Order: sequence, then structure tokens, then C-alpha cells
Amino acid sequence: MANFTAYLMSEDAKAQAEFYIEALGGKMNSITKHGDLPNASEELKDKVINLSFIAAGVHFMMSDSVLEPVSYGNTVNLNLEFAEEAEARAAFDNLAEGGVVKEALNPAFWGALFGHVQDKFGILWMITTVPKQDQQ
Repeated sequence: MANFTAYLMSEDAKAQAEFYIEALGGKMNSITKHGDLPNASEELKDKVINLSFIAAGVHFMMSDSVLEPVSYGNTVNLNLEFAEEAEARAAFDNLAEGGVVKEALNPAFWGALFGHVQDKFGILWMITTVPKQDQQ
């Protein structure tokens, strides 16, 4: 059995993590910069090598991408499912700030709210609620 943790590469991991913590509620767990390692190059000393945080009750990890540029695509979406509609709406609105709404948060045919947003960092999020039949 495995645990799954989203690990995001970023142009600015600290700023991106702070955005998610503010948007979704949470806390920073730890930040390690290249400068914390022995013999770190001056060029990389302020770059994040590993960052851990909690947002929306979910554990995420991040790093600044230093070996290659960040490249965004549409093959991976992060899905957050909320029990409460108000939580889902707040998360969606907060993540959409400065981003692009792909599909507004609305009732879906399977009995849940569903919305799709690309945040200002280029990450795709699917925000859903627990389907009504699952809440009984």
C-alpha cells in the first residue's frame, strides 16, 4: 500500500505554497533551500529544494525547478472533494483569483457540484462536493 502526495515543481515554490495556504487554509510544515546544504552554489542558495505544506487538509510537497524550466500541460489535475458546498465554493473562488475558470462550479449530473479552474501558477484543479446520494 502507498501514500500519495502531490509533488509540484514551481518557478517560485514558496510563493505558490503561500497562495495555496491562503486560498485553501493550512500551514507551512518545512522549507529547505539549496543554501541549507553543504557546498551549495551561490547561484542556487535561495532556491527551494524541498517544501512541505498542508492545504485543505491535504499534504503537498514542492520544489523550485532548477534543472529545467517548468512546463505545464493538461494531463494532471488536482481534485479536491469537499463535504460542504460553502467550502467548495470558497476554495474554487480563491483558486480562481488571478487564474482561468475552465468550467464554473455548478451542479453536475452525478449529484455533486463540479468546477474546473487553472490557478495563476498554471496548475489545474477540479473542485467537487460529495455527491448527494453519498451524504445520506
